[in-house]
Amino acid sequence: MNYQAAQLTEKIEHRTRALFQPGWIGSLQLPNRIVMAPMTRAKSPEGVPSDAVAAYYRRRAEGGVGLIVSEGAFVPHWSALHERNAPRLYGEAALAGWKRVIDEVHAAGGRMFPQLWHVGQIRKPKVQGSDGVFDEDADFVHRIGPSGMFGANGAPLEQLGKAASQKDIDEIIFAYGQAAWDAQRLGFDGIEVHGAHGYLIDQFLWPKTNLRDDDYGGDAARRSRFGADVIREIRTQVGPDFPLVLRVSTWKSQDYTARLAQTPQEWEAIIAPLADAGLDGFHVSQRRFWETEFDSEMNLAGWTKKITGKPTITVGSVTLNNSMAEMLTGHGSEYADNLTLLVAAIERGDFDFVAVGRSLIANPDWPRRIRQGAALQPYTLDMLNRLD
Repeated sequence: MNYQAAQLTEKIEHRTRALFQPGWIGSLQLPNRIVMAPMTRAKSPEGVPSDAVAAYYRRRAEGGVGLIVSEGAFVPHWSALHERNAPRLYGEAALAGWKRVIDEVHAAGGRMFPQLWHVGQIRKPKVQGSDGVFDEDADFVHRIGPSGMFGANGAPLEQLGKAASQKDIDEIIFAYGQAAWDAQRLGFDGIEVHGAHGYLIDQFLWPKTNLRDDDYGGDAARRSRFGADVIREIRTQVGPDFPLVLRVSTWKSQDYTARLAQTPQEWEAIIAPLADAGLDGFHVSQRRFWETEFDSEMNLAGWTKKITGKPTITVGSVTLNNSMAEMLTGHGSEYADNLTLLVAAIERGDFDFVAVGRSLIANPDWPRRIRQGAALQPYTLDMLNRLD
C-alpha cells in the first residue's frame, strides 16, 4: 500500500470509527454498533426456517454485523399470524429450524435475537417479491386486538372485529413468555419484541386503535400496560440477565403520519412504564433516521435514550435516499451518503446502535464495505425474490 492509499484508508476508518466500537445491551457485549434490522422475508415454508434462511443470516454474521435481529417470528397463539410462510417460534419443526439458524450464526461468530411478533388486528397486502401467503381481505373473526379496529396501507380504520377479552390478553401474554423461553433454550443471545408499526402491542399504545375503558385503555400509562405485562412475563421466563429489547415507533402501517406523542413528556408517559417493566433497551423505528423530534436536534431514538437511560438502536434508510414505502410506490432507491450524520449522533451519545435493513439485503458484507470505503450495491425490489 502506497502512502496516499494508506492516508485514504486511515481517513475512511477515522470517519466511521464510532460504528466499530464495542457496545452493550444489558449483559451482552457486542463487537460493534451495527445491527441487522428485522425484515420480513416470508421464505420459511409453513413457518419453518429452512437451510436457506440459516445461510442467509450466516452471511450477514460473516459480513461483520454485530447483532442480527431476525424477521418477525410469530408467538404461539392462534391469532398471532397473518401469513403462512413467515416464520413461527413454536412447533417442533420450526424450533428445529431456528436451532439451525442460531447455530450457523454462532459458527460465524455472530450474535442474534429473534423478534417476537403478533400482528393483532391489521390488514396486510402482499408485498412484491415476497413468497408470503397473505389474507388480503382480513379474517376479522380470527384476529385479536384491543378494540376491533382494522386498517393498513392507506385503508381507513374501521371497527370490524371485537375487542380482546381478558382471557385473550392473558393467553397472548403467556404466548410471548413461552416463545422467549424457547428462544433462550435454543441458544439465542437475547430477545426483541415487536411493539411498533401498528402491530398488536402498538395497537394498544395508539389511541386510534385502543378505544378501551378498562385497565388496558385510556391514558398513556394504561395503554402501555399490555406491552409492560408482556415484558414482565418474558422477564419471568428468561430471568433477570437475558437481554431484552422492545421495538417502538410512532408511524404505523395504518398511517405513516401517525404520532404517539407531541412532546417529550407525552413520550415519557408511554415508554417509561415499558422501560420499568424490565427492558434492557429500545429499538426505535423511523422511516428516516435523520428526522428529528419535538423541535430538537435529536431523533426519537435520542429522546428515548435521554428519557429512559437505556441503550437505543436507531434505524431508517441508512445509506439510502428513500424509505421502503416510497420504493413500493415506484421510486427507485439509490446510495445516499448519510453516514456523517449517523456517526456524529453516535459520537454525541444520542443513541448507541444503528440497524441497517435494505442495504444489508443488497450487501451482506455492509460493515466491511463501510469500514474499507468500498462501493455499495444499490438495493432493488427484485432482491426480495431471493435469499442472497
